[in-house]
Amino acid sequence: MSVQRKRILVTGGAGFIGSHLCERLLVDGHEVICMDNYFTGSKSNVIHLLDNPYFELVRHDVTEPYYAEVDQIYNLACPASPIHYQYNAIKTIKTSVMGAINMLGLAKRVKARILQASTSEVYGDPMVHPQFESYWGNVNPIGIRSCYDEGKRCAETLFMDYHRQNNLDVKIIRIFNTYGPRMNKHDGRVVSNFIVQALEGKDITIYGDGSQTRSFQYVDDLVEGMIRMMNSEEGFVGPINIGNPGEFTMLQLAQQILEMTGSSSKIQYLPLPTDDPKQRQPNIELAEKMLDWRPTVELTQGLSNTIEYFKKIIS
Repeated sequence: MSVQRKRILVTGGAGFIGSHLCERLLVDGHEVICMDNYFTGSKSNVIHLLDNPYFELVRHDVTEPYYAEVDQIYNLACPASPIHYQYNAIKTIKTSVMGAINMLGLAKRVKARILQASTSEVYGDPMVHPQFESYWGNVNPIGIRSCYDEGKRCAETLFMDYHRQNNLDVKIIRIFNTYGPRMNKHDGRVVSNFIVQALEGKDITIYGDGSQTRSFQYVDDLVEGMIRMMNSEEGFVGPINIGNPGEFTMLQLAQQILEMTGSSSKIQYLPLPTDDPKQRQPNIELAEKMLDWRPTVELTQGLSNTIEYFKKIIS
């Protein structure tokens, strides 16, 4: 059955997640405009797509207005790792808030459906476990992570207000920890940190005592969830959790990566950063019910793919 070709704009399209999404949308038969300012994204992530006549790469900052005729918009633009989003906190919150305003304005003008890539960080350091979409969160509004957490929360507010006030066709997903090939080697996220440290024979740095937990989803599972949400029935707005409910401590993850890489690295314990969440696990009942979606890639398989990727770029 042939798919009706859509013209789709992906902001942050040259980033880790964005590049996988662009790739999948092209495979599905769509025309893709990939927008990125290359702050954390990289042309190398999408260079293999440049020969595709249905792929267009645009250097543009989402904080500035952008005009194009499109059917759908995936708004992914925003640095997502603490190292990058704290580097220029004001720019980070501008990207979330002004970027959302610009993309919502574009969607309103051309009557496009728009999806906001929000984050599990809207739950902050959660007081409920696992996290349901109805939970309002426990976020420090003036901390060093606030530029990202509160920026994403404000973007969700804007999306809901555009939906209520202008009847705009919006979708909101909350992305939980995601990993896979094309992660930035220096982004400071735990999976890439541990793998790079293990492959380079350096100490694996665990913050705190290693008992804090995270849930890790492979990027292909996330992309599938995003596309299903974008194409879900009109009127279903979300927000909806997209994540893997499998929960692991930092120590378990470090030991798994040491075993899979055959590394002789030692584990080094460092102080826990400010406002670092102690637990993070999605409840995905809503995604299972509304999107018939659940993650399918086991941690060992996903880590194996990711380790192979880092072996190539480190060697």
